[in-house]
Amino acid sequence: MSVYEKTINTFATRVRQMILQYQELKKENDELYSLVDERDAQIKKLKAQLAQAQHDYDSLKMAKMVEISEGDMEGAQKRISKLIRDINKCITLLSEK
Repeated sequence: MSVYEKTINTFATRVRQMILQYQELKKENDELYSLVDERDAQIKKLKAQLAQAQHDYDSLKMAKMVEISEGDMEGAQKRISKLIRDINKCITLLSEK
């Protein structure tokens, strides 16, 4: 076997190895793209669920505010007054610094 034949055989072997490696990488790439697509679909689904949950929460919050009775109104006013006092304390502490 001459030097040229040996070089050509080595070159052909390397080309076959590169083709096999390319095919493996292409397969892995396709799998990763498939995984990304699945994750995107899952994210889209979860975002829709989150939006629905937020809408339901807002509806429940609005319903709770609508059903406030006279006794609840007094309690709500006390809670609001306490929150205002807490906020004023925080403002005072921040303004001292």
